[in-house]
Amino acid sequence: MAKEKIVSADEAAAIIHDGDTVCVSGCLGIGTPDELLLAIERRFSTTRSPSKLTLVFAAAPGDAKERGLNRLAHPGLVKRAIGGHWALVPKLGELALAGRIEAYNLPLGCISQLYRNIAARGPGVFSKVGLGTFVDPRLQGGKLNDATTEDLVELVRIDDQDWLRYKSFPINVALLRGTTADPAGNITMEREALTLDGLAMATAAKNSRGFVIVQVERIAAAESLSPREVQIPGILVDCVVVADPANHMQTYGTAYNHAFSGRQRVPMDRIKPLELNERKIIARRAAFELPPGGVVNLGIGMPEGVAAVASEEHVLKLVTLTAEPGIIGGMPQGGVNFGAGLNADAVIELNQQIDFYDGGGLDLACLGMAQVDDAGNVNVSRFGSHLAGAGGFINISQSSRKVVFAGTFTSGGLEIAIENGAVRIVREGSAHKFVARVEQITFSGARAAETGQTVLYVTERCVLRRAPGGVELIEVAPGIDIERDILAQMDFRPSIGKVRSMDPRIFATGPMDLNQLLLGRRFADRIHYDPERNLLFVNLGGLHVRTVEDVDLMRREVESACRAAGRPVALVANYDAFELDPTVSDAYFSMITYLEQSYYSSASRYANSAFLRLKLGAGLAERHLAPHVFETEAEARQFMGSQGR
Repeated sequence: MAKEKIVSADEAAAIIHDGDTVCVSGCLGIGTPDELLLAIERRFSTTRSPSKLTLVFAAAPGDAKERGLNRLAHPGLVKRAIGGHWALVPKLGELALAGRIEAYNLPLGCISQLYRNIAARGPGVFSKVGLGTFVDPRLQGGKLNDATTEDLVELVRIDDQDWLRYKSFPINVALLRGTTADPAGNITMEREALTLDGLAMATAAKNSRGFVIVQVERIAAAESLSPREVQIPGILVDCVVVADPANHMQTYGTAYNHAFSGRQRVPMDRIKPLELNERKIIARRAAFELPPGGVVNLGIGMPEGVAAVASEEHVLKLVTLTAEPGIIGGMPQGGVNFGAGLNADAVIELNQQIDFYDGGGLDLACLGMAQVDDAGNVNVSRFGSHLAGAGGFINISQSSRKVVFAGTFTSGGLEIAIENGAVRIVREGSAHKFVARVEQITFSGARAAETGQTVLYVTERCVLRRAPGGVELIEVAPGIDIERDILAQMDFRPSIGKVRSMDPRIFATGPMDLNQLLLGRRFADRIHYDPERNLLFVNLGGLHVRTVEDVDLMRREVESACRAAGRPVALVANYDAFELDPTVSDAYFSMITYLEQSYYSSASRYANSAFLRLKLGAGLAERHLAPHVFETEAEARQFMGSQGR
């Protein structure tokens, strides 16, 4: 019986029945079972079966051309598609846009979590992810055309709060990929760049009384696999297919790279720096927002350049970069290698990564933008005749403490020149990105305002932010005329307050010394006083206090700012990635006690480290100071608001 699990691709494809719901693994080419998809396509072309399938996919198994799920985009073969990222499966997208199939675009992370819920025979995934976006049933409910009528997303009220329920449904067949199988069907993934949701998908299909088919590179002897390396146990697997190497590349751009599988670490100093152009300008400015000691997600496309800039500036060690398919640490890759990572600290399952993101684990997300409107809404999912899909964008953008949307100011033929540290628009793009109203809301500006999220929009010529009243212009590049190059290229007028020049280092050749910028800034530059709210903000992020002289410097600068204010101030202090040597701990907390008793009307502090919050709280309590230490800036500021500040 065990040997019968190893079958040909055509024998495996014959298992699938007309009308089945089939979930397919893959992130671009990583984990995509092309051998199985080819067999299904062959069977349909000769027998017209299987037909009327429902396809379910999260991270888009496809190459934006012919491979992956594009192979199954035949009229009659597919009845319905439920997907997270659609840009890489354009042939399937054409059927959706033409109304020839029922089609849904749901957040990648919610689909990933849904596999786990289906496996447990749960009622669906309850989440706030998607509220206020096109996935919200009060808007479109994730439906892509008029042929799609069934509601897969439901608005529910729990404890007087709005939630979305992503409904559960049975999975009949799971098409997966691994590296090695034994005759019992135990599957390892030692040469795969990601593990994705293989185990959750297999369990979902098996507990739906369905079938699990896994494509692998090779077969091992019975009982020879290490149980620690088995990612999908044989009790869940019905069929194993050995793939042709051409249909089992590690990524669609790489046959096999030891570094992608974690078998080798590569020297990062050999990575070629980006050319100084609009892409690098945007990546450099976005890199200014990197939080020392923080966790960061970089989206596909323009944000990928931030990783290259961080590598060139030798600041990768200061942050932990992640990618939603499961990469933690190192340098996530882009292009057709997106999802893979160099020198990663860990590779976890996609649904586990999304759990971390949804729960507030991200300090910063840098994502792309196709359209932005005057409410701060962002569209990346559908514009004109292009169906990109949300992918992980909604999970990431909605849950991150700070989000930076990065992209050129206009699109369609934009050409710039960088001359003597200034930007000149050689040819303007034909399409405006800052529009009166986005075609689809993938990120809700209103919800960002409601939750107190910090939002920036970074372009090659200016930086804007989501302010209480809408979108505000805050920085302009040298050489850029605000009226001609910014306002004339927008379909709405942003508010314009005190506009400063973008840092000149962004437009110069050679490294920017970003390490010094992030960690070694003058302490006076870390203090900001808002007289309207009588709020003193002290940014201690990434600061390492080593000596009594450091403590005394901090006291003098803060005291000077407080005296200049001329009245007791409300303090908010950022302690993210803050370090305090034990030898100066007493001096530091004595300094805090003096300042608080002398100059503060109230004080709140925040830190992304639970250990640091505990340490700060204990130190404050010992000196009979209120230990108001929070996890996020929004919570700290909300506390100040509750105190009447």
